[in-house]
This record gives sequence, C-alpha cells and structure tokens, in this order.
Amino acid sequence: MPSSSQCPHQPYCEMREQTDMRFISQLTRNTFAIILAGGRGTRLKQLTDFRSKPAVPFAGKFRIIDFTLSNCVNSGIRKIGVATQYKAHSLIRHIQRGWSFLDGRFDEFIQLLPAQQQIDETQWYQGTADAVYQNIHFLRRYAPAHVLVVAGDHIYKMDYGRMLAHHVQHHADMTVACIDVPLADAREFGVMGIDGSGRVIDFVEKPQHPPAIPGQPDRALASMGVYIFNTAFLLDQLERDARTPGSSRDFGKDIIPHIVPRHRVYAHRFADSCIGGSDLDKPYWRDVGTIDAYWEANMEMTKVTPELNLYDRDWPIWTYQEQMPPAKFVFDDDDRRGFAVDSLIAGGCIISGATVKRSLLFTSVNVHSWASVEDSVILPGVDVGRHAVIRRCVIDKQCRIPEGMQIGVDPEVDRKRFHVSPGGVTLVTAEMLGQGAAPGQHG
Repeated sequence: MPSSSQCPHQPYCEMREQTDMRFISQLTRNTFAIILAGGRGTRLKQLTDFRSKPAVPFAGKFRIIDFTLSNCVNSGIRKIGVATQYKAHSLIRHIQRGWSFLDGRFDEFIQLLPAQQQIDETQWYQGTADAVYQNIHFLRRYAPAHVLVVAGDHIYKMDYGRMLAHHVQHHADMTVACIDVPLADAREFGVMGIDGSGRVIDFVEKPQHPPAIPGQPDRALASMGVYIFNTAFLLDQLERDARTPGSSRDFGKDIIPHIVPRHRVYAHRFADSCIGGSDLDKPYWRDVGTIDAYWEANMEMTKVTPELNLYDRDWPIWTYQEQMPPAKFVFDDDDRRGFAVDSLIAGGCIISGATVKRSLLFTSVNVHSWASVEDSVILPGVDVGRHAVIRRCVIDKQCRIPEGMQIGVDPEVDRKRFHVSPGGVTLVTAEMLGQGAAPGQHG
C-alpha cells in the first residue's frame, strides 16, 4: 500500500517536544474547516419544506448547525467555510446574525459558500466532494496545512484538535472519525474495516454485510462524516475525482474507497475526542434525520440528567438568540394553574393557567388557560389556545392551535390532517392548519 512520498507533518512532529496544548493549538490554527450544510433533509418531512436540515431548531434555543460550528470554535479552528445549497435562506440569516463575532483582524472568519457554479457553470454541488472542489480556490488562498470536512447536521460535542493530533501522530493522509455501533445498525453508515493499528483497510458505504471491529464480532466502526485531510493530498484527490468519468463526486461513495487501498487512512475513535456527556463509555452523537429521531433527541433534553450536557461552560454551544423577557407562569387557582415540570421553557414564553409536562418550548410560545402540552416539541412563536390538548407532537413555528383542538390523542384523526410518524409523533405546520405562511414562520 503506497503512501505519500514526503511527510507533511514534519514541523508538527518536531513540536511534540513542547506541551501537548501548544502542539494542538498550532494544528487548529493552521486548519481550514468546511462544513457541508446543503442537505435537503427530506426525511424530516414538512419540517424542512422551507429550511435546510442544519437550520432546524433544536433543544429550545439552538439550530442543528450550532453544534458543529461550536465544536470548530471551541477546538480553536476559526477559519470556517459553510457550504450551503438547498433552502438556505434561514441558515444564512442565522449565521449572519449569530456567528459574526469572529475577528477578521486575526484571520478568523465564517465564510458562507453557497453553490455558485464556480467551476462548472452548468452544475450546482453534485455531491459532498464536489461541494469542496467547487470552493478549492479558498483552500489555495489560505493554504492551510490541514482541511477538516464535516457534516453540519449532527448533534454532538467533539474536540477536533484531538483528532488532528491523532492524524499527525499517525502520519496519515486522511483520518475518518468513527463511532462504535451494533453490527445490525451499521448498514445505514459508511463502515470501516481496520487493522490492529487503526489503519483503515476497507471502506464500504451502507453495506449489507458490514465488517466487524477486530475482536468485537458484534460491533462495527461507522463513519461520522468528519474527515481530516492534508491539504495538498485533498486537492490532488479532488482534482483526480473531477476527471474521473461516472464519479458521483461524493466522499463516501468515491473519494474514500479510492484512497483507502492506496494511501494512509486512519480511523479516529469518537470516544477519544468526545466532550462531556453523562456516560463517556457511550459518547453522545445523534443523527436527527427523521421526525422520530428529532423528537426523541429533543425529549432527551428534558430528563433529569441528559446524556448531552448543555450546561457545560467549558464547551458552550454558541448561537443567535433574540433579546426576550424571562418565561412567565401565571394563575394559581385549583382548576387553572400555570406550571411546567420536567420541561425546558425558553425566554418569552407565557404559560397562562396551563399545564406543560415533559416538553420543550422554544421562544415566545403562549399556552393559554386550561390547555395541556405533554411530551412535545413546540417551536418559536406558537400559540396554543384554551382547552387545547397536545400530546407527542412537533409543532412548527408560528402555528396557532385553535381553542379546544386535540392533537396526538387519536392518530387516525391526526393522519387526515397532519403527518404522523412511524413512531406515533404528530408533526403540525401552519400550512396543515390552513394558516398559510405566517410572518417569520419559514426560518
């Protein structure tokens, strides 16, 4: 298996005589991150009718992409490009509002990279590799030592600096972050076969018969969609792939299978760079790509001790948030008491003589008297009328739930008007309620 003729890591290898922290900070400062945020997110159904998956609200005040962006910033990687394509308006607006604090005087930035047909004037981004290839001039302009390519639609906390150190220490051309999953679940991922040193010797995309981890016949290593490349090596591979007839221009389908037998590719265990969590033996990583997965991941946040720690000041999740008054709970009569239990309630909410249990309410949600909300995710600006009943629902932005309406009580009734997931979660949008596009809904 041939490898690159000259080690690009020599300056960093020599730095290992210094402290590990300085070694890693040198690596992160000389890394360019490209976040792939152009996915359609069709499995989230009507929740992504007017927004891309990375722009979907999550955990009461964030957007999904905030987790990847925060990982970059907290890791010390502050040259960041965000490749957008489908339904990107709300994502672009969110980044402009909430992520403009990086200082260009220190060569720190978040650069939006919309599909602009920069290489081929007849094509938008054709695949994950093509999204990077069409922005190759940015990589040449900044000439980083390494490029981090990462999906912008997963929920997790990870120190990319540790992965960079692992990459350099193994003299790798490419490193793939991976999670340990049951063999039966691995069919939904790109799966790596590795040798005893962690070098990738096989890579297959969504295989019917996934290779197992050596010594663990019931487990497999699945790709997280987080890649580190030596920059010169990546540019060579992108240009080679662009000249290859029939390529789908995708990292998982084309780039990685080609380079694994020819170059030095290593697997990096997520457990070695995961930040926080209540159980580090099971590092927290979620693909909230379906309504059921999205609902469940939000519901996890309402537990007494969630697996994902949002209260960690050492690794904060940054975002844009409007200036809102505190949440308000009013009325304390026996039959009309405003309260919430086992729930997350964002600023600007008013719980007026209503009951909220095991739910997550985003900003400016009003729940009126005698209404009941349980086991539900309520996005910003929703108004729940008096005596309404909401059970196991995801309610999209700016919906106005009429007085007395019951949702999530009878699935057969719900299916006539709303979307009911395989897991029995009811998705409600303003369009389904016949309310059209309320101001500010599509964001």
